[in-house]
Amino acid sequence: MPAAFPLFLTLTGQTVLIVGGGELALRKARLVAGAGGDSRGARLVVVAPEVHPDLAALAAEVRRRPFAAHDLDSVTLVFAASEDEDGAAQVADLARARGLLVNVPDRPALSSFIMPAIVDRGPITVAISTGGTSPVLARRLRARIEAALEPGLGRLATFLDGFRTAVRAVKSDETARRRFWERVIDGPIAQRFLAGDETGAHEQLVKVLNAAESVEGGSVALVGAGPGDPDLLTLRALRVLQNADVVVHDKLVDDRILDYVRRDARRVYVGKSKSCHTVSQNEINALLVREAQAGHRVVRLKGGDPFIFGRGGEEMAVLRAAGVAVELVPGITAAVGCAAATGIPLTHRGLAQGITLVTAHGAAAEGGSAEPAIDWTALARLDHTLAVYMGLSKAGLVAERLIAAGKAPGTPVAVVQNGTRPDQTLAVGRLADLGALAAGLAGPALILVGEVVTLADPAKVATDILTPLPVPGRNADTTPGTGFKAAV
Repeated sequence: MPAAFPLFLTLTGQTVLIVGGGELALRKARLVAGAGGDSRGARLVVVAPEVHPDLAALAAEVRRRPFAAHDLDSVTLVFAASEDEDGAAQVADLARARGLLVNVPDRPALSSFIMPAIVDRGPITVAISTGGTSPVLARRLRARIEAALEPGLGRLATFLDGFRTAVRAVKSDETARRRFWERVIDGPIAQRFLAGDETGAHEQLVKVLNAAESVEGGSVALVGAGPGDPDLLTLRALRVLQNADVVVHDKLVDDRILDYVRRDARRVYVGKSKSCHTVSQNEINALLVREAQAGHRVVRLKGGDPFIFGRGGEEMAVLRAAGVAVELVPGITAAVGCAAATGIPLTHRGLAQGITLVTAHGAAAEGGSAEPAIDWTALARLDHTLAVYMGLSKAGLVAERLIAAGKAPGTPVAVVQNGTRPDQTLAVGRLADLGALAAGLAGPALILVGEVVTLADPAKVATDILTPLPVPGRNADTTPGTGFKAAV
């Protein structure tokens, strides 16, 4: 939750009091007045012994005298913008005592509201706030947004508003109305209007509105949410999330990613963890088909990538068999994300010629608790980095199988828990000690096995039972498995 809750206050017919007559008060008056100088429908009253001429020109009433408590009568909003800090604090105290909204510029502790940096494309308003921590940063962000938004957006909003009643009459269903407006705003009608052809846009919108309504079928998008950090979402994933009617999500999807989902979309949690499967895969498949056949745009949101140990292939086959349109939106898989977050290159000339992804859980049970059918001898022989998914509870067994197949017990290993998230931890050690290294960790976690682990960023290592030896240039007498030595 933000430190300050954003609201837009309707000031039409309301009185706004500005205490102060200098540059500070003038800046606040201009914000309230807006670009057109119409005070956004409000009545500006200024109280100060001396008043800047430009400020007086914006005000409906100027009281050239010191502030008095009765100036707060019949007021909705107060700006204590006096250059006298003690006087401004007194005004703020009196205003709060009456339950009035008050702002003291650059003193958020005394303010009941904070003035944002405003991008005005009337009737479109974008407000940016840093919670009072950095007004300069807010202004910089405003400049970036100003540059990104077309100047004609305000006129477009007014143009579309003229059709709202007609659209509501033709399309009684809320979902149908929303999809209609999305097609208009994202399509050629809005582009035509913004290009200056307002007459052509009007004619085209009337034509589309009067055309026979086509029934839009439902669909499912299998979306990879990545390993956790919302900054790793793809632009395509973000677009699909914001257009979804229903989002079916897993346990591994970070709550910060769910914040990108449209507010009125339904969210369905179907998370599974080891030995805890409240919703079976068959039930998830049936849910996806049912929601799509009801005409909804469904997002199946998965941690990592849907096609890498995410059962995306199974769900896609079921949906296709049911005749449901399916879209795949790939995500950054855990091996790639966790490696980048810890400074471990998955491949490196002289250390690893490839990367192999395996899961430590088989498909015998709903949760895949059986040991998977893996050719451990082939894995031990390959000069690859090995990434083991869902292997935390079987870390000791993984080490046992690899060593028995010929992998050197001293091969460097890493366990990355909660990779790419704020609570990420990295433990490094030897293959022989993998079981002990993973003990006590709760996951989600990824295991990396191979010489590349020696290149892990030392600043990211939370648990280190070994001391790294120099790797670049690797001496002729350095053999695989000796990149680490036991700490003393």
